[in-house]
Amino acid sequence: MFKINDNYLKLPGSYLFSTIGKKVAAYKEANPDKEIISLGIGDVTQPLCPAVIEAMHGAVEEMSQAATFHGYAPDLGYEFLRRAIADNDYKARGVEIALDEIFVSDGAKSDSGNIVDIFAQDNIIAVTDPVYPVYVDSNAMSGKTGDYLKDKECWSKVIYMPCTAENNFVPEIPAQTPDIIYICCPNNPTGTTLKKDELQKWVDYANQNGAIIIYDAAYEAYISEEDVPHTIYECQGAKTCAIEMRSFSKNAGFTGTRLGFTVVPKEIVSQGVTLNSLWARRHGTKFNGAPYIIQRAGEAVYSPEGRAQTGEQIAYYMNNAKTIRDGLTQMGYTVFGGVNAPYIWLQTPDKMKSWDFFDLLLERANVVGTPGSGFGPSGEGYFRLTAFGSADNTAKALDRISAI
Repeated sequence: MFKINDNYLKLPGSYLFSTIGKKVAAYKEANPDKEIISLGIGDVTQPLCPAVIEAMHGAVEEMSQAATFHGYAPDLGYEFLRRAIADNDYKARGVEIALDEIFVSDGAKSDSGNIVDIFAQDNIIAVTDPVYPVYVDSNAMSGKTGDYLKDKECWSKVIYMPCTAENNFVPEIPAQTPDIIYICCPNNPTGTTLKKDELQKWVDYANQNGAIIIYDAAYEAYISEEDVPHTIYECQGAKTCAIEMRSFSKNAGFTGTRLGFTVVPKEIVSQGVTLNSLWARRHGTKFNGAPYIIQRAGEAVYSPEGRAQTGEQIAYYMNNAKTIRDGLTQMGYTVFGGVNAPYIWLQTPDKMKSWDFFDLLLERANVVGTPGSGFGPSGEGYFRLTAFGSADNTAKALDRISAI
């Protein structure tokens, strides 16, 4: 008789945003006359910019002609896109990344879930807490996290590094030495970030202890402060200990078209084997490549027109973030984030549980956010709102919240 992967049975409930979706759907069914404004899931609302659309149209036309038709994409992604990435995201910042160290994919979420394939079962992972759920859940599915401790809402073999207002949301070096360290910077869900000297400490620590950093830079384009690094490879020694993941979802609105990439430097070696070679093997075996049309659209993001137009969209969302941050502050909430990332992280009023605050906003303001406890134990007592809604809905949501 066949057997299932019983690690899935250890997972608590459903994926965070699936749970939210079910609760919202049930409320809508019971209250069909209510208009719900969602500031919960981090999905963009502005359309793809003209430069991207033009590139997609051109690529579609190519696909209609035998002479310019494209089938399967190269394993690592088309060279035109990888070269644009290497030149604009790295070389322009003084970092040399080889083209065969860039692996084009259908998004950072997929890569962050798939990267666990190349690591041994007994690796100990460390995560900032609160944390993007995919990092922990994907390791749980592969059996790397031990048992779920329901009373503590955490996993027995995961090292949690609390990031709260008390430590300015900067993770501290843990007492137990991890093998794999997950860092999202700027951070989802807190919207906070690390300064270059703070990130350098983690790079030094990883190199000294033979650990690897999985660095999620999905929100790099939203950085506004000068002393915040745009890539971990700005830190000395990072190419021997860090894998970096990027996404086109938030910087260019590709949530519905799906495109991302992962950088695996060839200098990262374990047991005489490069992680680059392992990821190349996994990538080529289990992934058939992002579509040619979408990769051409990604290339257009780096054109002068694309950079200007996506920059306008980023400014639009960050103006929403400022509106939310300023509005909630005026209402008396304690608020974090919204400066280098499109997320607002607020403390719930009167020490209210985060799911209770979710229910309060849904029922009395018809506004959807994300309970902090869904991101980990240290998220309890906090709540996340996103700046990805329309400006009108963002303003309307604040009016509703102020009336509670």
